[in-house]
Amino acid sequence: MPLSDLPLVAAPDQLTQSRFLLVGCQGGAEPIIEKRQQRWFPTWQKTAWRRGLVSFRLPEAVSEQAAAVPPLVIDRLVFARTALRCLGHVTGTDDAERIKAACDLTGVAPFAGVHVWKRDPRLELDTEPIHTGLTTALALPPPAAALPPGSLVLDCVVDTTDRWWIGWHHVLTAADHWPGGRYPGQLPTDAVSRAWLKLDEAINRFELTLKRDQQACELGAAPGGACQRLLAADLNVIGVDPATIDPRVVANPRFTHWQKRARDVRVKDLRRCDWLVTDMNIDPTSTMAALERVLAPGGRRPRGIIATLKLPDWSRAEDLDDWQERVNSWGYQSQVRQLATGGREVCLVARLPRR
Repeated sequence: MPLSDLPLVAAPDQLTQSRFLLVGCQGGAEPIIEKRQQRWFPTWQKTAWRRGLVSFRLPEAVSEQAAAVPPLVIDRLVFARTALRCLGHVTGTDDAERIKAACDLTGVAPFAGVHVWKRDPRLELDTEPIHTGLTTALALPPPAAALPPGSLVLDCVVDTTDRWWIGWHHVLTAADHWPGGRYPGQLPTDAVSRAWLKLDEAINRFELTLKRDQQACELGAAPGGACQRLLAADLNVIGVDPATIDPRVVANPRFTHWQKRARDVRVKDLRRCDWLVTDMNIDPTSTMAALERVLAPGGRRPRGIIATLKLPDWSRAEDLDDWQERVNSWGYQSQVRQLATGGREVCLVARLPRR
């Protein structure tokens, strides 16, 4: 169902009267988010930012819409992990005072859950007592693994030990279930590399459906972490890399190692794949060239792409829209996000439209 068609739980006036939007991000990405806001949402006014958090004042017409967050915000900003309508901040001498102040800000509202997260993950503070206190004060049931689409979530962003930002959002996507938009998945103890977790987040964040016995190919596969995650989904996997692949991956009967460079693989041999994956530590223009070689020509092509584009410096983010337009020009529908489990890079996911 398109996001625009999802039923939204109505928010009371005390929530909707706010015209401020808070956007959570990786520390360092704040200036890039502002630049993308200026391009895509020029009528917004940036009010302030701190590490990991940027705030905007919305025009009155936008703020009066039913949704907590205007459509396409996360899509356009790319580096935003989460966005929420902000009601203000609370302070106090202890958690009890701050919890009471938070409830005064929200008033009576049909919240289905509470998210508590730290603006800066480096802050040494346990958020569980805050979560328990807010949940109890709002008389909510124990947290559910998944909330109904369109439900309301109370956000408590811990700025410092004695100051919290209070806001709210609707559950519309998988990432809306994750406090602060930070992926809750964990790296398995037997994972070959962190590429396992990055791919796992991409699959869940973009809500990708990997089907048993589909064919996947990873360009630049060594040491094999992403291949390992694809194998865990019962796909048949080809890993392309002149370097050595971890023996645990090689031992899987569903895995095939093409020990060569990506540019030495015949294009026709890649077109039988359902998924093309790449997380090569090279300049993003080279990654785009590798993708174009496979995807731009006609004929059968992979139905889905999961590509990591490294950003040697933040200024390269200015090329994102051009890269995405190129992928779309090949007949794909694409989305780009900075994953919470990655570094200074973005994940581009593209899919062929359903016929």
